[in-house]
Amino acid sequence: MNADRALSRTERITHIAVIAALYAATTLACLLFMGGLAWGPVQFRLSEALCVLGIFTADAIPGLALGCAIANLANIGLSGVGTLGLLDVVFGSAASAAGAWICWRLRSRPALAVLGPVIANALIVPAYLPLLLHGLGFYTIPLTSISLEGAYVPMYLFGLVSTGLGEAVVLYALGLPLARALEATPLAGRLREAAPPSAAAKRA
Repeated sequence: MNADRALSRTERITHIAVIAALYAATTLACLLFMGGLAWGPVQFRLSEALCVLGIFTADAIPGLALGCAIANLANIGLSGVGTLGLLDVVFGSAASAAGAWICWRLRSRPALAVLGPVIANALIVPAYLPLLLHGLGFYTIPLTSISLEGAYVPMYLFGLVSTGLGEAVVLYALGLPLARALEATPLAGRLREAAPPSAAAKRA
C-alpha cells in the first residue's frame, strides 16, 4: 500500500511538471511572437487555453500556477519591466491557480467551467496593471488620453474589461474546443485517473 501511494505521488508530480512545462513553453512562444498582445494591457495569451486542463485533473491547479510563474519570470527579462514584473509572477500565478481551481470545481459543465479563468484574470490582473504600465513607460490609460496618475479606478475598470475580454476570446474560441477534443482521446481518462480519491468516488 505504501508503494501504491508513492507511485501515485510520483505520477501526480509528473503530471504537474508536464503541465507546468507545457504552459510555460507555450506562453514564452506567445511572448516572443505576439509581443504586447500576450502580456500587455489588452492581451490574448493563447496559452491560457490550457486552463481547460483543470476540467480533467486537479493537478492542473499547481501545474498552471507553476508554469505561469516560470513564464512570467522569463518575461521580466524579455519585457524589460524589471522587478515590477514580480507582481505578475505572484499575482498572475495566483490568477492562474484560481482559474484552474474553478475549472476543476465546475468540471461537469465545461462551458461554465471556462468562465473560471476569465473571471479570475479579469479581477486580479487589473489590480496591479497600473504599476506595470508605469514601469513600461505608459502615462495614460491605453487607447485613451486619461492620465494614469490618480486614475486607479478607471484603470482597473479598463483592465477588467480588456483582460476579461481577451481571456474570454481565448478560452471560448480555443480552450473549449480543445477540451472537447481532449474528451474524445484516451488522454482525458489518464488525466482523470490522477484525480483525488474523493473526486473519483463522486464519479463512481
